Amino acid sequence: MTSLTLAAAQSISVAGDLPGNIARHQAFIRAAATQGVQLLVFPELSLSGYEPTLAAELAVLPRSLLLQPLRDLARELGVTAVVGMPIRLSAEGPLLIGALVLAADGSLAVYSKQHLHAGEELVFSPGTGGANLRFAEDRVALAVCADFSQASHAHAAAQSGAGIYAAGVLISENGYAADSALLQGYAVEHAMLVLMANHGGPTGGWVSAGRSAIWGPDGALIVAAAGCGDELLIARRDAGHWSGQQVTVEAP
Repeated sequence: MTSLTLAAAQSISVAGDLPGNIARHQAFIRAAATQGVQLLVFPELSLSGYEPTLAAELAVLPRSLLLQPLRDLARELGVTAVVGMPIRLSAEGPLLIGALVLAADGSLAVYSKQHLHAGEELVFSPGTGGANLRFAEDRVALAVCADFSQASHAHAAAQSGAGIYAAGVLISENGYAADSALLQGYAVEHAMLVLMANHGGPTGGWVSAGRSAIWGPDGALIVAAAGCGDELLIARRDAGHWSGQQVTVEAP
């Protein structure tokens, strides 16, 4: 089994501040690269903040030049970054909650949130998901927040051959106990590593719980943030054994 290094970016998003949020994402990508991270997953709508009222105005096409600095940095440093952004797949297409895969080889892939949280349907349309990511023999299935609330979503990921389930989320303190238990349960049920990247601060009127976490395929906690703030949660597999590390990221 080859070595693999994954990370959850517990980042703070400023409402609608795309230049500032891009700069913060760049800081995370640089920090991840110094740790040898191959896959870095950001929270739901990390680049815009979880701001439904701003989403239509901020939405971009996946290949927008706005994201080119992030794509260039990811390629330069050899880090595949999954970033959250409101997107449309065409100029007149429906508004989707996107997770854009800025790959280390310079390619771009799109995952769109399939299962909407109550109220999100007033702004967004359900997406169609996306293909698994591949790292040597490893397959990574993506999820965005309410996707994981459907057991069928994690089941489909396992059935597709994914050994890793990576979710960018926004989870408040009130929902944290139930949601983290659900994700940990998927790790045990499907023998998958489960990664949860939560927001590091308030967004869209929600107070995020932070406490991003990564659980091993046996459900054991590999690493978790103690609370909120800009934190990088790293899981490394070497000779089949997973170990964790936490790094505080200095925001620009």
